[in-house]
Amino acid sequence: MARYKQPVGSVNMDTSDTWSDKMLQEATSRQAKPKPELSVVIPVYNEEENIERLYDKLVAALTELGKTWEAVFIDDGSTDRSFEELEKLSLRDERIKIVQFVRNYGQTAALSAGIDHSLGKIIIPMDADLQNDPADIRSLLNKMDEGYDVVSGWRKNRQDEFFTRLIPSWTANKIISVISGVRLHDYGCSLKAYRRDVIKNIRLYGEMHRFVPIYASWQGAKVAEIPVNHFARQFGQSKYGLSRTFKVVLDLITVKFMSSYFTKPIYVFGTAGIASIGFAFAGFAWMLVLKFCYDTTFIETPLPVLVAMCFMVGIQLILMGLLAEILMRTYHESQGKRIYAVATRLNTPPPRDEVSLED
Repeated sequence: MARYKQPVGSVNMDTSDTWSDKMLQEATSRQAKPKPELSVVIPVYNEEENIERLYDKLVAALTELGKTWEAVFIDDGSTDRSFEELEKLSLRDERIKIVQFVRNYGQTAALSAGIDHSLGKIIIPMDADLQNDPADIRSLLNKMDEGYDVVSGWRKNRQDEFFTRLIPSWTANKIISVISGVRLHDYGCSLKAYRRDVIKNIRLYGEMHRFVPIYASWQGAKVAEIPVNHFARQFGQSKYGLSRTFKVVLDLITVKFMSSYFTKPIYVFGTAGIASIGFAFAGFAWMLVLKFCYDTTFIETPLPVLVAMCFMVGIQLILMGLLAEILMRTYHESQGKRIYAVATRLNTPPPRDEVSLED
């Protein structure tokens, strides 16, 4: 198994050539090997006591499936001996791949890196804290065989603290379901199964890893949910707290905006701007009514200040919408991105520029 660590800083020509040769050999060998059917993606952050136990459970569960597989562990800047434990696994099992971050970037970045470094036709993320059960992978795949593109786990009997974890999670899940229109009980469960074609073009930021089923559904994928096992944490400490709930809500607003108004931002800012200007004119009209019908001068009410403020805010919102439109059009046109995705073509080839991009 090839194992390379590129040196940091400047290198001499011989070292650079050797590195290039090794990378070329690695790329050639990877192309020669058949791609695995399953890729299990596991972010790791300070889980040294769980890694060996997780590996044993994972191997036992995946061996029973009779499918080719790989496990991509992403060390998300661990400060304990997690990387050393992962390195031991990779030395004795070439199906274990390791990606080490230079610092802690968070679960979303780790999941994104795992997807980028995986080769399987089906991608299965899960946690490294032993709270997910690798044996549930069989159930996810069985459900996927029914024609679904995404199968999400539901921790129906969740083993976590009631006030600090369960209540905030239940509230967030309800809000996400209402806003997104995708009805799932448990967005926070890491154990899921995705077809690569569905997830490969999704770019994740912030805490948006939990919203991948929403992205997939909006792109036309069939999404299902099944109950999975959930165990209490035995080793290590939880990395989640109440503060994450607020981040999830903010990310949800971003997701909703990007999905519904990314190609037409003027609708959001313009609508709010016109409403604000409408309030300004209504307030001004009421000022005139008070002046000529009730003999109330302008300075006797706060309406002049409110009218001026609403009018200026409305103009600013419209200008922001126009700027957002310019940025959006520059984004699509400069990168050759289209505002649509094609599922099937019959009797017509793809556009010439799309073919050149794929080549």
